[in-house]
Amino acid sequence: MVEREKYFQLLKEFKDKQIIKVITGIRRCGKSTLLELFQNYLRKEGIKEEQIISINFENPDNEILLDRKELYEYIKKRLSKDKMTYVFLDEIQNVLEFEKTVDGLFIKKNVDLYITGSNAYLLSSELATLLTGRFIEIKMLPLSFKEYLEFFEDKKDLEEKFNNYLRYSSFPQAVDFYKINPLNIDLYLDGIFSTILYKDIMTRKDISDQMTLTKVITYLYDNIGNSCSIKKISDTLTLNGNIASYNTIANYIEALIDSYLLYKATRYDIKRKEHLKTQEKYYAVDIGFRYHLLGSKAGSNQGRILENVIYLELLRRGYKVYVGKIDDLEIDFIATNANETIYYQVSLSVRDEKTLERELAPLKKVNDNYPKVLLTMDRDPKADYDGIKKINIIDFLLEK
Repeated sequence: MVEREKYFQLLKEFKDKQIIKVITGIRRCGKSTLLELFQNYLRKEGIKEEQIISINFENPDNEILLDRKELYEYIKKRLSKDKMTYVFLDEIQNVLEFEKTVDGLFIKKNVDLYITGSNAYLLSSELATLLTGRFIEIKMLPLSFKEYLEFFEDKKDLEEKFNNYLRYSSFPQAVDFYKINPLNIDLYLDGIFSTILYKDIMTRKDISDQMTLTKVITYLYDNIGNSCSIKKISDTLTLNGNIASYNTIANYIEALIDSYLLYKATRYDIKRKEHLKTQEKYYAVDIGFRYHLLGSKAGSNQGRILENVIYLELLRRGYKVYVGKIDDLEIDFIATNANETIYYQVSLSVRDEKTLERELAPLKKVNDNYPKVLLTMDRDPKADYDGIKKINIIDFLLEK
């Protein structure tokens, strides 16, 4: 098991703090493993076994605990009286009205509470209202390229490994399958995708039209990094014989985002300093899923794939990420946090002079002093174009 350093460090920093640690992310991205690693860390720190309560609600052995009252009584009886008890509730969304149990445990002394969930319903408005100010959300993604490399003793041939990272998925267990037989990865991804589709979307959102739902996600994965409107998606499906209303597609997209299969980047007008409500862009949680859905066609437009990778990496680094608009030009990403704003432009290569000028043009139009970065796969010396830094994408992904 590879320690996911960023997430692991957050758990250590908030250990014993009177706040609920909520870990969210797509199925199989490593949430359960993270909890297991953290429990091992607690044991090494001298925490006794009776001080650790860990329940996975997808384990049939725990079916009786899906009743929130049974769950509460079970945990209450096992709490240590004079020492901290560390409670881990994995895939808690399977428990109906779980928020009432979580709230009841939170107010008890000497309880350090950790919960995970595989969809955004976990932090629905009801739960967020009930637990306002009582939780932090740790948003977990599949492996970064830097984490992916930790699975290999040999750190050579970085470009080949990067291509495999894209082609054969960034899910932790997919790396193990790659080492045995890459052809098995598609079967593995099909299992994850089907589970999310049926369990986290269709069942929870009461959706019966699997064909249209699949066509919507396939369309969006085919168009990662392209501006999309719901009307355009509806028109495209209609042309292909699938009639779906605007509201239906809007609901499907919302469900896909809630299940973490899809991420949405909204547009921001830099000159007017306002968020725009149209022409959003969508990105896949994993490029391996794109190959699973699109087949060999998925390898086309490497520039958009790289854009997808950078978008997820910026999220991992704790930024809010927007698509920038300046007049009639577009900046791929504006990354912001409490301390800084950075503009990023992503391109497969800028060795062609016209391509270089096209990529630099929107960045040059921005009249502020925030850093501006051009990311490419070119293996050239680092360059600076009037303050715009050019950095190799692999170097960027591996930097601290």
